[in-house]
Amino acid sequence: MKTFLHPKGFSAARYAAAMFIGASMCCGSLSFAQSSKDPVINNIVNEENSNSQLEKLAHELLDVVGPRLVGSPQMKQANDWAVKKYSDWGISARNEKWGEWRGWQRGVSHIDLISPRVRTLEGTQLAWSPSTSGKGVKAEAIILPEVADSMAFQNWLPNVKGKLVMISMNPVSGRPDKNWEEFATKDLYNKFKKEKDDAAKAWKDRLTKTGLTAKNLALAIEKAGAAGIIINNWSQGWGVDKIFGANTTKIPTVDLSVEDYGLVYRLATYGSKPVLNIVSESKELGLVPTFNTIAEIKGTQKPNEYVMLSAHFDSWDGASGATDNGSGTIMMMEAMRLLKKFYPNPKRTILVGHWGSEEQGLNGSRAFVEDHPEIVNNLQALFNQDNGTGRVVNLSGQGFAKAKDYLTRWLAQVPDTIKNQIKTNFPGAPGGGGSDFASFVAVGAPGFSLSSTSWDYGSYTWHTNRDSYDKLVFDEIRSNAILAAIMVYMACEDPERTSNERITLPVNERTGKPGVWPPQTKAIRKGGVN
Repeated sequence: MKTFLHPKGFSAARYAAAMFIGASMCCGSLSFAQSSKDPVINNIVNEENSNSQLEKLAHELLDVVGPRLVGSPQMKQANDWAVKKYSDWGISARNEKWGEWRGWQRGVSHIDLISPRVRTLEGTQLAWSPSTSGKGVKAEAIILPEVADSMAFQNWLPNVKGKLVMISMNPVSGRPDKNWEEFATKDLYNKFKKEKDDAAKAWKDRLTKTGLTAKNLALAIEKAGAAGIIINNWSQGWGVDKIFGANTTKIPTVDLSVEDYGLVYRLATYGSKPVLNIVSESKELGLVPTFNTIAEIKGTQKPNEYVMLSAHFDSWDGASGATDNGSGTIMMMEAMRLLKKFYPNPKRTILVGHWGSEEQGLNGSRAFVEDHPEIVNNLQALFNQDNGTGRVVNLSGQGFAKAKDYLTRWLAQVPDTIKNQIKTNFPGAPGGGGSDFASFVAVGAPGFSLSSTSWDYGSYTWHTNRDSYDKLVFDEIRSNAILAAIMVYMACEDPERTSNERITLPVNERTGKPGVWPPQTKAIRKGGVN
């Protein structure tokens, strides 16, 4: 495509003309085909709409590799897959070690009620749960009791020996609030909400009276000789549970669905003495190296200035990590493919960071920021995506005083059908966490979040057992890939260097003190170990 637009021939005058065209887009109802005379942009849009690779990328990553828990063999398999994929596209890529983590490999889980009746239960072991070593655990399930205080709890603890202990509240209803709101009368709905709130407060009080934190409660039950721990971390939607990590070190911890947790809970409550058989196989792998995958298209005029794409690669492993953050991962990979095909000789160097251990505290991106000041200090812009499969609808200036100037210039070249969906907020406020752009913002580097519309992300797919390929909305991700590719292209071509000047933050209403820019937090370089 250099015959149409060579980056070295992109003069300031032509850039200004392009900006005029972009400004016209904001004011009129021109279609995209009429509004852009830039062949690079046209080719990016046409390629993505006619020859998208997103479905294939999603299948290979989510169906074949699967979830990508930090320290797991699948995480390393994903790193290697991405490097190979970039290589196939003619893009230089590498796996860059940033730390070590407790290695763990999930095996088969099978949970059955065997008394007072037989039923195979829906559930899974938590990440890093100890293995039942192939033999399985057969035991009665009991409920964490109400106690007067921590002394009473300690007196009760010997009762857990040889038992499976249920330490989660049994939800008042397995129906989502939306379902109640739609079908119940107003009085019934209000009654339900009160019962739900009262039950949550009562269970919180029950846990508080043990005198222990969640982690120490699990360890105390384990030390007292329990056979295992059963929880329910319902995500307030049909069929969905959050699946995080286990606190036990010797006995299994499993999560049961809200339906089956309720069944076992009621059986225990009414004296039916439910007996379960749990097989939860897993393998400890010791400390294993952890990596970020970095891909690069070298700049031709300003190779030591950088424009970055960003998405975390790791996931929790209750499902396949599709919307958190397989969707962001394949979007950034596809954007890189488009840029390599139609903009192979960028003015500035283009990088993409696929980060490890975001779920445990942005560790991969924090390590990159610490290890690469030469990149961070010369960053034109970074674009991160990490909140589901939806189209991008929000873009904040993250507290950078001049962000409106350059982000608006670049956004003007994006097709109306994509751009008009996006609400901007300038100068905005600096993000202190949540996803990897914050690692860059903390050190004053212009990192921006391409924030997506929900698609019920928080309830149905975020960290749940239902975050799978079928939840992806590819048309939305296609739009996001086009957006990201064009924003990177424009950032590379911009004759001006972006400003990282920060705003003066307003007074904190709660403390009455001046606002403070989020501090840099060091990466955890050795994780999952005591």
